[in-house]
Amino acid sequence: MNRRAALRGGAVLAVIIVGFVAGVYTDQAFPEYLPYFGHRSVSGVDLTELQQAVRLVQADYVDGSIDTKKLSHGTVQGLITSLGDPFSAYFDPEQYKRLQQSYNGRYSGIGIYLSFTTGYPVITGTVPGSPAAAAGLQAGDEIVKVGDKDMKGVTSDQATTLIQGPDGTKVTMEISRSGRTFSVTITRAEIKVPTVRSAVIANHILYVRIYQFGTDTSTEFASALSSGLPGAVGIVLDLRGDPGGFITAADDVITQFVAGGETFELRDRAGNVEKHMVGAKHAAPTLPLAVIADANSASASEIVAGSLQVHQRAKLVGTKTYGKGSVQQDFQLADGADIHLTVKRWYLPDGQTIDHKGLQPDVPVTLASATDAFDVASPTQSYAKDTQLNAALTLLPG
Repeated sequence: MNRRAALRGGAVLAVIIVGFVAGVYTDQAFPEYLPYFGHRSVSGVDLTELQQAVRLVQADYVDGSIDTKKLSHGTVQGLITSLGDPFSAYFDPEQYKRLQQSYNGRYSGIGIYLSFTTGYPVITGTVPGSPAAAAGLQAGDEIVKVGDKDMKGVTSDQATTLIQGPDGTKVTMEISRSGRTFSVTITRAEIKVPTVRSAVIANHILYVRIYQFGTDTSTEFASALSSGLPGAVGIVLDLRGDPGGFITAADDVITQFVAGGETFELRDRAGNVEKHMVGAKHAAPTLPLAVIADANSASASEIVAGSLQVHQRAKLVGTKTYGKGSVQQDFQLADGADIHLTVKRWYLPDGQTIDHKGLQPDVPVTLASATDAFDVASPTQSYAKDTQLNAALTLLPG
């Protein structure tokens, strides 16, 4: 059983490199592997009807060559779907393998950043040199279909499993751009993308963008601070479109800016409370700080933004965040498949939950278009149209 906890959002930006598996946990702390047997006592679930249905299909279905593995996977998938929880999911062995790779910032895909809403996923950028960039995909493009799958309302995890695939294989997508729809077929490639990028902008302001809270985020973030802080008079932490990830990484980011106290806390269904406390390494506990977030900032990114807000360490700029206050764990099954299950809820240091509510910005600012956002991967690009970034800069010295 993979018990790394993760916090990941459903309407979030993912480097679907495709892409960042969004949504990880908290979609999260990453799961350790523990034996599944005897995890919890189970009561109240009558398996009689399920067993009868399986026997009936095996005995009387007109096609005798039944794919029993597919039948088994479908049964478990139906069980998880019946929970009605958009963040609990079942992944077959191959899907789960790709998700694990994306946690590490490595995957075979096309190299796009996505944001998610109740509509179609929107491309917010492409990875330089990626297959998506070579194919001409642009920020603002909507992904209508992947293969025959309609993409309206899909989560980041679902998008990741659909768009990613083995190196050298092809994926066909239907794209909507400026009122016209077209199809594009792209060959997937192995891609490694950092979860953190930074640049010094304006008048000695360190700008740091966290795309997702993955396994390397803590190290990458610490490195960005180490190289960028000398001479900096302020910091902008950009969490726009960040779907979340490991709660351990969220802890580490908060710790860099807060000298002491609680980062957040977890509560399970029995009411048990697990308090997470600020760690020992504080790279910038007093340097002026502003945080940018939007409707696609979810889970672990909301933990960071909300905790810094509660500690009065930073002003939050942008729009109301997604509102995901639950935590998932990966439970690996015997055949290598995985159940991504909601197991806890998280709360801010003041005891508040943002679940289904989101964080309210201190400085509300909208962005006219996703293409107006500053792209730190192209630091020479102007950020004159990035109204949210410019609002954040007004809160800082310089």
